[in-house]
Amino acid sequence: MQYVWANGLDEGYNNYVRIPPNNNPVTDVTSTDLTCNVGGLSGTGVSTLSVAAGTNLTFEWHQHAQRTGEDAISSGHKGAVLVYVAKAPTTAAAFNGQGAVWTKIYHSGLLTPSSMTWATDVVNTNLGKHSAVLPASLPAGEYLPLRSPLSMPNTHCCSSRYPGAQIYIGCAQVKITSGGSAVPPKVALPGAYHSTDPGITVNIYNNLQNYTIPGPAVWTG
Repeated sequence: MQYVWANGLDEGYNNYVRIPPNNNPVTDVTSTDLTCNVGGLSGTGVSTLSVAAGTNLTFEWHQHAQRTGEDAISSGHKGAVLVYVAKAPTTAAAFNGQGAVWTKIYHSGLLTPSSMTWATDVVNTNLGKHSAVLPASLPAGEYLPLRSPLSMPNTHCCSSRYPGAQIYIGCAQVKITSGGSAVPPKVALPGAYHSTDPGITVNIYNNLQNYTIPGPAVWTG
């Protein structure tokens, strides 16, 4: 994840984002790398973007440090897209995202089985972009929005054995203003996914008709 947009405004390359060392996937669903990617447990040195609750956040992904000339996600890497948020006890920069703190606010998976169209295909059609609205009832404070293609896992792998899914993870840092008073349901990442989950170990090239997206149901606020 290289760009964050707030209500249609491009906030710039690598701004407000915890940058991993490379574009390799995470495959171990028990690893703390599942939280904010490799080296992502601290946001020291990363600025925090101020947005109002109810803002439409767009996350922009690319394989490399370029916006044109290739698919944002390799076309063979088909999978779901998931977005979670977690409220920091103090600042987003100091927050490691551990424990049952994550609320899923968006997911999209297998859209059209007959054509093998997935959420990641939509990302490529939109030049690397996918959006989620921060529920207006989220309390004010500093947060880590986590957006991943499974893409958060990317399940392009043909194996139904674990590790199967390839998970590409990006975390941004935002400060939500003008929030509400909701107490959303929360899960831990790692913790919410298991090696036996059907969305983690799946052969998507064997006439797949249904896909079970990992993790909890989406909370709409």
